[in-house]
Amino acid sequence: MKPRTSFFSLFLGGYYFFYFALVGVYVIFMPKVLLSLQYDAFEVGIIYAAAPFMRFLLPFVFRRYLALTPRVYLFSLLFTFAGTLLFLASIQNFWIYLCANLIFGAAMGISLPYVETIALAILSKHRYGKIRLWGSLGFMGIALWLGRTLDVPFNALYYLGGTALLTFLFGALVVRYDTIAHANPKEDASFSLLKYWAFWTSVFLMQVGFGGFYNFFTIYETAHGVSLEMTSWMWSFGVICEIVMLYFQGPLLQRNLLHILQFATLVTALRWLMLYLFADSVILTFASQSLHAISFALYHTAAITYVFSLYTQKKLAQQFFLGIAFGLGGSVGAILAGKIYGEYLFLIESFITFMAFLVLWIHQKRKVHIQ
Repeated sequence: MKPRTSFFSLFLGGYYFFYFALVGVYVIFMPKVLLSLQYDAFEVGIIYAAAPFMRFLLPFVFRRYLALTPRVYLFSLLFTFAGTLLFLASIQNFWIYLCANLIFGAAMGISLPYVETIALAILSKHRYGKIRLWGSLGFMGIALWLGRTLDVPFNALYYLGGTALLTFLFGALVVRYDTIAHANPKEDASFSLLKYWAFWTSVFLMQVGFGGFYNFFTIYETAHGVSLEMTSWMWSFGVICEIVMLYFQGPLLQRNLLHILQFATLVTALRWLMLYLFADSVILTFASQSLHAISFALYHTAAITYVFSLYTQKKLAQQFFLGIAFGLGGSVGAILAGKIYGEYLFLIESFITFMAFLVLWIHQKRKVHIQ
């Protein structure tokens, strides 16, 4: 490995580690913080729709008016950290805290697509998975640590700020490796979602189906008598399976990416069905978590690689992937999950994910005719 690539891998691994540790605090523990402050389930859903919604809006702004330059990226890292400080000051007030989440979501929605594009351009598919797994380690590490030590829910906010600061420090070191030409807004304006509308619809539905898991899995399992510590181990087990997949997935990605996406989507529908049928079974819930290797790790890498190959506007394409999937899909999924939370939550999520599989099959048929 060349020294330049070696240092890039070190900085990139650090960015992924702390970025996804930050996501881990936000997703796993912050909903419990909100409930401890007397937020109800629907308000939690609204809060967790705010950040994804901003990720959805941003690509449209960049498509017309802005370019994703190193300076914009660095500002996004700074505002991510600033957003966590605003959380500390505003969490007691629903509306102010909602606005803080909008700022936080916008900032988070800029930095990851920027870094992913550089990583895909420099690293091989096999090497990318081995570096990206540091993000999984960060997510798992914070889940296990806080699952054992978080006695006062409010203290999660301090971990949120600390991981945001370290994300900023490592993320800033990645900038020097950006050798991709920065398209101007006029060039990006030719970017088309309609050409592959079925693929984008499937991506959207896939993440809507994740809404109940990302925002209510901890609440759902503890409501079925599972302890918070055991639930954190469930999260961590899923991430361990994800890490194994990221490490060994290289040869799989040499195959037909659409077939991989179809398989992963169908497996995810089965995963949510298992959670509906066996919510109070620790063993079968762990079994469903093992499928995270396919429904997140394999799906995510195959999807961003597929998007990278579809469009010439590489950074904008990654922004739209994050925006439509984790943005619009995550936002709608959070609101829907908050509204339907109860016995049938994961049965409905399973049906939505199966619809994503059907639409992806339509995309495959259409793509043959387009080409």
